[in-house]
Amino acid sequence: MPIEIIRCLQDNYAYLLHDEATGETTLIDAPEAPPILAALRARGWALTRVLITHHHWDHVEGLAAILAEAPAPVFGARADAHRLPPLDHAFEPGDRLPGGVEVLDAPGHTVGHVAFHVPALHAVFTADSLMTHGCGRLFEGTPDQMFETIARLDALPADTRVYSGHDYAAANLAFAARFAPDPAALAERQAALPVLARKGLPTTGTTLASERLLNPYLRCHLPQVAAAAGLAGADARSVLAEIRRQKDNA
Repeated sequence: MPIEIIRCLQDNYAYLLHDEATGETTLIDAPEAPPILAALRARGWALTRVLITHHHWDHVEGLAAILAEAPAPVFGARADAHRLPPLDHAFEPGDRLPGGVEVLDAPGHTVGHVAFHVPALHAVFTADSLMTHGCGRLFEGTPDQMFETIARLDALPADTRVYSGHDYAAANLAFAARFAPDPAALAERQAALPVLARKGLPTTGTTLASERLLNPYLRCHLPQVAAAAGLAGADARSVLAEIRRQKDNA
């Protein structure tokens, strides 16, 4: 079941998951219609369903135009249905959706945010919760909510690949370098990102194992990270809140 990573808008990602055995194709988020429709046409795939992570415009703006050409049922969180595009199916965190997709509660960036875990692909689609080398800004949620979200995602197997909603990897890594990441992993990733940029390749899809070496929000329990945040001896929740505060002001 290949994962098609589609660049949208200035720095968004959308994802197509195609099951070659069944012919079903799932779209995760709809930032912009033209590149998504172009990918469907190029592959000869028929859209089967659309899954929405949260209500922000840059994750749903392209939906109407996509559905006009490729009609498919839309799935979204029941708790957020009042501010999502019209839903054909409303789900709850913990539900299992067609295509073997597990819905994970992921508040913090917004209060109704969800993530989609696909065990068969060893993949989790996190949008603006856990991101490559970082986490999303807390527009509506609290640091405690983001802490719980990241802990929930961190409980997935180490080989799970994290597919986030934006290409913020370079900026996130530059900030993460302040908080005692693993030196070897940092050097390797600092060398890799410019190569990916030159080749026009996506930066998303890092494993949880690699994020645990680099991402400060997954490392808040470590004494060296707390010290680097200026909170030596503090609990992990306080450290996450402080790192996120510093990122907001960076």
